Parts: sequence; structure tokens; C-alpha cells
Amino acid sequence: MELSPKVFSREDAEFMSRALHLAERGLYTTDPNPRVGCVIVKDGRIVGEGWHRQAGGPHAEIEALRMAGDLARGATAYVSLEPCCHHGKTPPCTEALISAGIARVVAAMRDPNPQVEGEGLTRLREAGVEVGCGLLENAAAALNPGFCKRMKTGRPYIRSKLAMSLDGRTALSSGESKWITSEDARRDAHRLRARSSAILTGIGTVLQDDPQLTVRLPETAGDILPPARIVLDSRLRISAAMRLAGGQKRTVVLTTVSDKDQIRTLSDHFDIETLPAAPNGCLDLTAVVDWLGRREFNEVLVEAGPTLNGALLREKLVDEWIVYLAPVVLGNQARGLFELPNVASMAERFELTIGDVRRIGSDLRLTLRN
Repeated sequence: MELSPKVFSREDAEFMSRALHLAERGLYTTDPNPRVGCVIVKDGRIVGEGWHRQAGGPHAEIEALRMAGDLARGATAYVSLEPCCHHGKTPPCTEALISAGIARVVAAMRDPNPQVEGEGLTRLREAGVEVGCGLLENAAAALNPGFCKRMKTGRPYIRSKLAMSLDGRTALSSGESKWITSEDARRDAHRLRARSSAILTGIGTVLQDDPQLTVRLPETAGDILPPARIVLDSRLRISAAMRLAGGQKRTVVLTTVSDKDQIRTLSDHFDIETLPAAPNGCLDLTAVVDWLGRREFNEVLVEAGPTLNGALLREKLVDEWIVYLAPVVLGNQARGLFELPNVASMAERFELTIGDVRRIGSDLRLTLRN
């Protein structure tokens, strides 16, 4: 019978915390798989531990079982996500745990993957393994917001990263925006890039800034899975001279253009995908989000200007807004965060919920949700 979270001990919580800490080590490398950690304990002592490092590689349970060896028999396995019970790129972890003689399995949360959800725990229970689920569940889910959302809805978790002055401006009227925020805030933003499956921007930002959209963090050099770079360019105005034409991964350009000759001129430098247009002639953003899900992107980071961010806000397609607030003032001629229709009354305003506020260097970082 599945255990109630109320019967978990303080020791259980400590070992699960360790499993969650291990799972974090896969923050930059596991896409499109979830970040998972596992700790195997016998007689109050850790005898094996591991984490999932990359898709196609051993799962966390397998890494921990290899370390534990024969000591796994009769032990407890703490796993940050329900063990898988289906054949994918690797064999089922449930069978490995059963074969190793694990006596008890505690999972932080059920796997939201419809191929697994609850079935892994059921398979273990049927084999005589004592199982429990729900210990530190919220912390476990927070490690994998994109995987959880994509498994449930088919769409990725979308963050938009913005930087603004005290008076809510993102750039001078000329477009100059380097740099509003501090070096600490910019380094923090690169960590958001590093954990993302893809970075999404609009053609306006590309033409204005000619960005690279790469992760530049010395401490993660060679230890990340580079995020895909995606440009929304409805009229296909991008140029092969842009810096996005180079890099480890080819940039994907999403467009409404279907003319083969126009696409062919850019296909040596970019991957071009044609998607439906909205009534205004721009890309249909719902179709874009659905495409992102089909490509198995878990977390998508938007780095764009007021036009795209305004459209995403209106259509409620962003799960989380990360806003870096710098203690500077740019004046009323500078550019704002969102391009939105005139809000005629307070009843028409767009409301967000503050999830977190913290200081990053000389700036504040606000985390907001719809």
C-alpha cells in the first residue's frame, strides 16, 4: 500500500533532500529528459547515489545501484521522480530496482509522463517492494517545470527575461540598451539560458542587436547542452551576415513564408520552418508554442523586445516573467517593456503575481507569473 507523506520520517526527508541536490547537477544537460537524483540507503548510511546526466545515458537509479552493488539488497531507494517502467532509450528502472533487491522505494513525485504516471509505483508494489510517494513533492516539481508541463499539455514552460530601469524602460529611444543592469544580473541571466532547451527571440531584436544568444559562463564551459536558438521572422528578413548564422547549433527561423526560392537563399545558414500566420500576418503564436512542444523543448527562454513580449502577454503564453530591475532612470522617451493596446480602464489591466524578489548585485530580480 502506498505510504502517506505523514509517515515519512525526518531521516527520509534528509535523504530525499540529498536526491534532489543530486538531480540539480543535471540542470544543464538532461534535455529532453527530466532532472532526477537517487540515493540508496542501508542501515541509515548512504551506500549508493547518482543522477541522470544526459538523455540516452543511465538513469539516476542505475547510477546509484552500480555504486551500491550488493549493498542494495534490503535497502531503501530515494528517488526525486517515480522510477520509469517502460522501455525507452534505456530499460525500465523498476526492473533494475526489483532485481537488485531494493526493499523500499520513496519517490518525491509521480512521473507526469502518461507512459509511466503511477505505473512505476504499481509495478514495484506488485513485486513486493514497499513504496511511498509525495515527500518534498513541490521541490521536485520545481526542478522540472518544463518536463512536467510538456507531459501534461504538450507545451513547454515558457519564461521571458527582461531588464528594465526604475521607470520601466528597456532601452533608450535610439535602441541603445547596453547595459541597463549589472554584470551580476547578466551572469544570472546566462544561467537562465544554460538551463533552457531553447532561446526564442523576434526578428526585431535580431535586426537591432545582432545577438549571439549563446551561454557564456566560464564555470559551465563544456558542461552544458547548448540551447537551440529560434527566431520568429514572419517575413523572412534575417540575413546570413547575422551572428546567429554561426555557432554550435544551426539557428531555427520560424516564418510564414512558403516561397521555396526565398527559403533556399537562407537554407545554407539556417533551418527554416514555415508555420501558420495569425490574422494580422504575423506568426500564430499558439502554433509556435505547439511547435516548440513537438520538438520536445522543456523550458524556453524568451529574450525579445516589447512587440513580441506584448503579444505573448496578451495571449497569456508565458508561464514566468523574470524581470531585472536596475536602479537607473532612462526618461519618458525611452522604450517600454510591452507594446500593448491602450488600457482604457483599470478593469482592463494585465495582472501578474509576484513569486519571488531577490537582490542580484546592485539590481533586483522579480519573478512573476500569470
